[in-house]
Amino acid sequence: MTPDAAQDILEQAFAPWVRALQPTITEIGAERTVMTIPITDDILRVGGIVSGQALAALADTAMVFACFGHLDAPAPVGTVTLDTQFLRPASGDSIRAEAEVTRAGKSMLFARCTLIAEPSGKPVALVTATFAR
Repeated sequence: MTPDAAQDILEQAFAPWVRALQPTITEIGAERTVMTIPITDDILRVGGIVSGQALAALADTAMVFACFGHLDAPAPVGTVTLDTQFLRPASGDSIRAEAEVTRAGKSMLFARCTLIAEPSGKPVALVTATFAR
């Protein structure tokens, strides 16, 4: 699957509020998926930092696409667990999500994602999830 094909799936099949984050898939494959969102006023909370809800939605979406990349095809997956550890306030120009599948079984996929603020390159959150196939 190419980044363009994955972006088309995102634009056609994902909820409007996810698309409102303006995610861009820059890499997708069996090893990892990379997605970015711009930091806009719409996702800032008091204090000028990115809201946790926006970060969690980005991580979940990136891990879904990591599942697609791992399987080399879009497949129905549902989030079973989502654990987010916020490391520091997120600010800057954009947030980069680097997601990967750590284990794939017959009925479950396990994934992790690191969210990185740009241009600082500092990790702002570590996220793990379990997906049902």
